[in-house]
Parts: sequence; structure tokens; C-alpha cells
Amino acid sequence: MRNVGRISLVDAAIAELRQEIVSGAWPVGSKIPSESQLAASLGVSRLSVREAVRVLVHAGLLTTRQGDGTYVTASDESQVALRRRLDRAAAMDIIDVRRGLDLVAARLAAVKRTDEDLALMKEALARRVEAGRSVDVDAFADADVDFHLLVAQAAHNPVLGDLYRSMSDALRDSVRSDHCMERAVLESDTSHDELLAAIEAGDASTAVSVALAILDQQQSDL
Repeated sequence: MRNVGRISLVDAAIAELRQEIVSGAWPVGSKIPSESQLAASLGVSRLSVREAVRVLVHAGLLTTRQGDGTYVTASDESQVALRRRLDRAAAMDIIDVRRGLDLVAARLAAVKRTDEDLALMKEALARRVEAGRSVDVDAFADADVDFHLLVAQAAHNPVLGDLYRSMSDALRDSVRSDHCMERAVLESDTSHDELLAAIEAGDASTAVSVALAILDQQQSDL
């Protein structure tokens, strides 16, 4: 027979741990309490805690690091599912989705951006330029994706921001695999600077045109 009492304790532990993650009490990137600490605070056995953690690791909300502990990797299981789907998506599929997102992000950012938004975007572009000069592909990809995430953030639409963040890993892979850094360094590509200038000037039409031109170039590189 199945041990119904123990299963209910595991389910209760899963619910408690999930609530800590979803509520933000344990933010993404943070290390959760140890197995023994959780068992004591939840009033269940360490085995029940271990099974609850295993379920949440499989769900993509937690990850375990051998000899280090368990960390929060996501706060929303639907975002995990989307991210896993994006990881399997073809580069062209990502660009097609970005056409819709980047159009809205550029248009809204040109209207709603703040001085702080502009400062953060300029800082990201400065890191992008420096990484290109150093021929550091990973740093270049990080800075490039940060810039586009900041454009989406400057739109001040939480849903758009969440969608863009869920795509961040796929975007980094895309930047690493195409000729983005090579083009920026060898061909003095200024498209990202032009996008920032249009956003700073409040020129939504030009911002949208430049954002789509950037994607057209990435598509031609595939």
C-alpha cells in the first residue's frame, strides 16, 4: 500500500517551498536553507524535504550544486516551460518571435523611457563595445542581451519584460552563434547606437525601424 500520510507530508512540503519561491522570500539566484533546517521549520522528516526538493528541481524552480547546496533558478513554472521550449527552438523561430516583441519594446521605450533607463542602456552598450575590442564572445553576448532586455524594461510593461527575460538564454546563444560581434568590430556596425539614439530622442518610428533592421541583419547571417 502507498503511504498516504507520508505522501501528504511531501505534498505539503512542496507547497510550502513553492510558496517561498513564488512570494520572492527566496529570490532567483539565492541559496535555500539546508535540508535539516527545512525539516525543522516545516515539521517534517528530512526524507520528505529531500523528495519535495527533488520535485521542484525537476520542475525547474530549484537546482542542486554538489557540495554547495540548492539554489532558486526560477519563480514561475510556466516560464520554465517556455524557456525549455525556447532552448529547443530554431534560430529563425526566435527571430520571428522577436519581431513582435522588439517592435513593441522599441515603440514603448521611445515613449516611456526614463533617464535611469537611458543610463543603463548606455552602460550596457559601453560593455558591449569593450567586449568586442577584447574579442570576448561571452561578455559581448551578455552585454548585447542586457541591452535588449533594458530596452524591453524601458517599455515599462511587466508582461513584455517577463517574456523577454524568459528568452534571455536563447538570445545569448543566438548572439554567440551568429556574426554579431564580428560585424560590430570589423564593420563598425552602429545599429544599436542608432536604436538608443532614437529611444533617447523619443522617436518611436525610427526606433521600431532600427530594431527590425537589427533582426533583418541577424536573419541574413543565419
